[in-house]
Amino acid sequence: MAGRTVRNTSSRAGISRTARIAAAAACASLVLTACGSTKDSAAPAGGEGGGEGKVGVVLPLLTSPFWQSYNDYVPKMAKSEDVDALKTVNSNSDPSQQITDINNQLNQGVKGLVVAPLDSAAISAGLDQAERKGVPVVAVDVAPEKGKVAMVVRANNVAYGEKACDYLGKQVKTGKVVQIMGDLASVNGRERSEAFRTCVKKKYPKLKVLEIPAKWESDTAASKLDTLLNSNPDIKGIYMQAGGVYLAPTLQTLKSKKMLKKTGEKGHITVISNDGIPQEFDAIRKGQIDATVSQPADAYAKYGMYYIKAAMNGKKFKPGPTDHDSTIVKLPSGILEDQLPAPLVTKQNVDDSKLWGNTVK
Repeated sequence: MAGRTVRNTSSRAGISRTARIAAAAACASLVLTACGSTKDSAAPAGGEGGGEGKVGVVLPLLTSPFWQSYNDYVPKMAKSEDVDALKTVNSNSDPSQQITDINNQLNQGVKGLVVAPLDSAAISAGLDQAERKGVPVVAVDVAPEKGKVAMVVRANNVAYGEKACDYLGKQVKTGKVVQIMGDLASVNGRERSEAFRTCVKKKYPKLKVLEIPAKWESDTAASKLDTLLNSNPDIKGIYMQAGGVYLAPTLQTLKSKKMLKKTGEKGHITVISNDGIPQEFDAIRKGQIDATVSQPADAYAKYGMYYIKAAMNGKKFKPGPTDHDSTIVKLPSGILEDQLPAPLVTKQNVDDSKLWGNTVK
């Protein structure tokens, strides 16, 4: 996930959220049953499409620059791929709302869905609804833990953590580094965190990793980083798992403590991020951070549209290399995932016109 907004993180809130998701799923199921559509029983197995029609696009949120860019790319890529996409729907960081949004799209008669899941487990309720309707789904950015999807369009999140590890390991020979993690309930957060942690332990044992579980929340990241720096003023490196939500609070926290030193200056803290948004590129140019891994917002939109059109026409895919410099892999769940390339961006290539972050106005 490229970033989320602030939510209550107490145990009571967690129980409440689970209850809301269950209630939304139950309600959606009742609505589908009440419709009495003969399409439910006659639908092709596995949510396979049989033709073309309107496509619903469900976003996780619009408070992150990454998702704002993805949202802008959707209509452009839909047009280029000849897909009749409806206006995007924003689930506003609420997994239960996302289930409702999926149900609403299905009730509008869409023939395909492109969804960026907020919760890799909770999304299964929405996927089940789509399967009952015979509507194929393409998941973007997050692979569901279970449920039927025609394809997952996603960069290799393990590679994100490994690239960040290797970059920091080469820049910081010894000392403390911090990884500001995403939501560990998300497969993206788990994969980036574990990959970074494992890589450091294996290849750079002189580094000590300190961790901040921030759940894709900017306020949480700022508060916990401030506390961590109070007790560990000798931090030498930071890995932010989502520049869209962590960049601004991290820079502000470092600035408030007079620890924001430019690249090359004494006391500079090496910072690498994930996302590839224009704000990160500007920070690299200014010497405030050193690198980012560009998560392809443009390719997410392009291949989300490509695969949903293919699925609606009954096309099947197999694991192996693609014609667009990526590889389709089969996940343990049996789902296919097109792992799109995500390049490392530093001062040396930050002005490359091929990077999507340089095409956003």
